[in-house]
Amino acid sequence: MKLIKKEYLKKSGHEIAQICAEAGLDTKAEDMVILDVRGLATFTDYCVIMSGKSTRHVQALAEAIEGELRSKRVKESSAEGLAEGIWVLLDFDDVIVHIFYHEVRHFYNLEGLWSEAKRVDVEAK
Repeated sequence: MKLIKKEYLKKSGHEIAQICAEAGLDTKAEDMVILDVRGLATFTDYCVIMSGKSTRHVQALAEAIEGELRSKRVKESSAEGLAEGIWVLLDFDDVIVHIFYHEVRHFYNLEGLWSEAKRVDVEAK
């Protein structure tokens, strides 16, 4: 296992969520949302939700985000659903990234589930 680079060792959940969002936007993610679920969920601090235009696009978004964090050695992640490309979940402990095929996202309505969560603006680079 690679050691986390010192400059990234103390990245906050907010900063990791921003890195994930930027990597997604660089890969043409649609409908990007960052939710601050601190105090509402015990398993994470932030949820980053985005959509892809196709199953291959969903897979490419997941690979881009994992690659960005891996290149900085920020966090190790676990991924679910990558092979199918319908709903990919990336777990970075303080941040969970949900990448949906756009037609599936409305069915699960995570934004509705976390309607009490504060929306966080994606910061410009």
